[in-house]
Amino acid sequence: MEEKLSALYAAERARLHAAASRGRTGEYEAPVFGEGPLHPRLMLLGEAPGAEETRLGRPFVGKAGKNLNMLLALAGITRTCVYVTNAVKFRPTNVKAQSISNRPPSPTELAEGLPTLKDELRLVNPSVVATLGNTPLKALCLLGGRETLPIGSVHGRMLKFMIDGMPLCVFPLYHPASVIYNRSLLPLLEEDVTRLGSMLNEIKEA
Repeated sequence: MEEKLSALYAAERARLHAAASRGRTGEYEAPVFGEGPLHPRLMLLGEAPGAEETRLGRPFVGKAGKNLNMLLALAGITRTCVYVTNAVKFRPTNVKAQSISNRPPSPTELAEGLPTLKDELRLVNPSVVATLGNTPLKALCLLGGRETLPIGSVHGRMLKFMIDGMPLCVFPLYHPASVIYNRSLLPLLEEDVTRLGSMLNEIKEA
C-alpha cells in the first residue's frame, strides 16, 4: 500500500506541475502530501497547505498546526498515530504587489483534486476521517454525491458516508485556524475534539 500511495502522490505531483502553466495563482511546484501510518483510527483532512507547510513540505506545521497539536493533546490523541493530509495538495495564493497570501481553493481546483483524495482515502483506509473546516467537508460531500453540509450544523457529530462503495465515518470539526480569528470558537472546538477522542477510544476497545 505504501508503494501505491507513493505512486499516487507522484502522479498528483506531475499533474500539479502541468497545471502550473495554466495561469492560476498557487504554489503548484511545491505540493504537500499526507503523512502518518496506514490504516489508522483517525485521518485528519484539512483544506490546503499554507506558507509554512509549503516551505517544510509537511501538513499542519504552521500556526494552525500548533493549535491542532494542542487540541489533539487535549483529546488524548497522539499525532504520530494519525494520518494528516489536505483535500488540495498545493498552496492556493493571492498575489499582490507587496504580498502573497493564502486563499481558499477554487471550486475547479477542489474538483480537480478529488480523484487523488478518493484514492488516498482508499489506500490509507482510516476508521474515522475528521474534516477540519468547510472545504474538506465539501470535498467528501462531493465524493459521496451528497448535498454540501454546513459545518455549523454538523460539527461534533459522527456522520456516515458512502464514497465509491467505501463506507466512511466522518467527524466534522471547525478548522484549528478558526480560533486564531474567532476565540469564541475555542471552547466549542475543544468540546468537539474531546468527544472525538472518546469515540476513538470506543473504536479501539471494540
